Amino acid sequence: MIPLTALWLPVLVAALIVFFASFIMHMVLGYHKSDYRQLPDEDRVTDALRNAGVTRGPNYFFPYCKFEEMKSPSVIEKFKRGPVGLLTVLPSGPPAMGKNMVQWFLYCVVISIFAAYLSGRLLAPETVFLQVFRVVGTVAFLGYGAAHAQESIWSGRSWVVTFKHLFDSVIYALLTAAAFGWLWPKSL
Repeated sequence: MIPLTALWLPVLVAALIVFFASFIMHMVLGYHKSDYRQLPDEDRVTDALRNAGVTRGPNYFFPYCKFEEMKSPSVIEKFKRGPVGLLTVLPSGPPAMGKNMVQWFLYCVVISIFAAYLSGRLLAPETVFLQVFRVVGTVAFLGYGAAHAQESIWSGRSWVVTFKHLFDSVIYALLTAAAFGWLWPKSL
């Protein structure tokens, strides 16, 4: 068993590597550019949302109904007529990229901490690279990727977008696993 404090270096190195890899994947490679589309007649739609009092906070589901109303003819007709969707409203103003990037880095650290905790409980010092790689890679993939499928199942996100995020998660997991395997303690 390896204490979590003995794995601080691989935690930070893995988080930094994933942070910079995600920058390259999203900003340089550009395969995520098609993940979002512009609303048709965006100005009219956003004016209507603003005038209706739509605010940041809860996710909106439309057409809204209570569970027990789902089988009523009027609600069924609204669903048939469409559109049907979920809406997340972000804070007004320019995107807070600095804040988002800090949160993303902290999330990378948290995933690396969980990978360190579990691998430190399962593996001994001097464990071979490949064994460290397998355990850490599995934990990191679950941390980075597992929830993306839920977005397609429950929120209607395109499966193409989900598979892109799962691909990213595999890369992040491989990088995390490699960093831990490389920096795994030789002794305590």
